[in-house]
Amino acid sequence: MADDADFKIVGYEDVEAKEFGDEAPGVKIRWLIDAEADGAPVYALRMIEIDEGGNTPDHSHPFEHENFVVSGSGEVMIEGNWHQVKAGDVIFVPPNVRHQYRNAGSETFKFLCGVPV
Repeated sequence: MADDADFKIVGYEDVEAKEFGDEAPGVKIRWLIDAEADGAPVYALRMIEIDEGGNTPDHSHPFEHENFVVSGSGEVMIEGNWHQVKAGDVIFVPPNVRHQYRNAGSETFKFLCGVPV
């Protein structure tokens, strides 16, 4: 049986929401599970929260994203094309693909984002 140091059970709102920065207005990130805090060796899980009018940067990187939209509605840009997403949708963004997320509604757009560590 694992001891208490080997697992984590916590409400996601108990994990600090950090401002993403000037390049992502209205965006907060919660590192729900990661290597540094939790010792997760392969995968990090984050909650991204985008306020009304907010967006992430237009960017790409050498790792994939796996997303699950928890609440709200948004848009995801993949290689210059915008796609509507809503609660319950899943999104896969392959490595090295240009992408951006933005809130398309009046409530906070929240999605889980899994990335390799």
